[in-house]
Amino acid sequence: MAATMVQHVTESIFPSSAASRSSQDGPAKPVDLSKHLHLGMFEIGRPLGKGKFGRVYLVKHRPSGYICALKVLNKIEICHDGAEVHVRREIEVHSNLKHPGIISFYGWFHDRRRIFLLIEYASGGELYKTLRKEGRFSERRAAKYAAQVAESLRYLHSKNVMHRDLKPENILIGLHGEMKLADFGYSVHAPSNRRETLCGTLDYLPPEMLRPGRPQYNKAVDQWTLGVLTYEFLTGEAPFEDSPMMTKRRIAKDFVHSLLTLDPAKRIPFDKALSHPWILKYCERS
Repeated sequence: MAATMVQHVTESIFPSSAASRSSQDGPAKPVDLSKHLHLGMFEIGRPLGKGKFGRVYLVKHRPSGYICALKVLNKIEICHDGAEVHVRREIEVHSNLKHPGIISFYGWFHDRRRIFLLIEYASGGELYKTLRKEGRFSERRAAKYAAQVAESLRYLHSKNVMHRDLKPENILIGLHGEMKLADFGYSVHAPSNRRETLCGTLDYLPPEMLRPGRPQYNKAVDQWTLGVLTYEFLTGEAPFEDSPMMTKRRIAKDFVHSLLTLDPAKRIPFDKALSHPWILKYCERS
């Protein structure tokens, strides 16, 4: 019964693959990756964003005419910051993920000064900008977004991958308004389900990652960050800023509290999160 409900929610929160594939929002394989990629194959358009080590540009693949995004990273800045492992991890992890709720990774190449990552273009931009502009979302919209993110995280965990840096800045909005996880520099493939590295963004760090010494943690860190994210959807603020604003509906509070549980073992798993009454109320197909 629970599995059936989860499947219904999954089918309702993401458009069909046929409907979501387009030249404007990244088809499954827009570039012939059997050919050697180089910068001359692309027409460079407007900048889409700026990161710590470079910029992201809208680009057109000349041979096919497909629109993609090109992440350009500066090698000197990467080496100066000791971030080689993050870039390598982003390529290794992201290139093995295939899901409608995750930005597609098409390939990478480099020259003497830069590393180029070719990824899907999400025309809606960063979720962070939308949230800051609107302040907060309605319960219906918050539930829909939370369900989409939960489904994507459920897929990651099925591949033994922890995201570890979930936040509005790392979620993009696709052509049809769907949530797409991005930025896998802090993600890790961890079949043992145990890690000891401190990473992520302070407001979103779960308590087990803040213990002194070398604390162990597992994939439940992503459940915690989903709880923080959902609270922020509903209120416009992180839940630890001592804000008087609270969600009004008990059912929404229960969903958030079930994720923001101090004991990682007691956090609601994503299967149950997707069949939670609050999610079903707004996301189950009619």
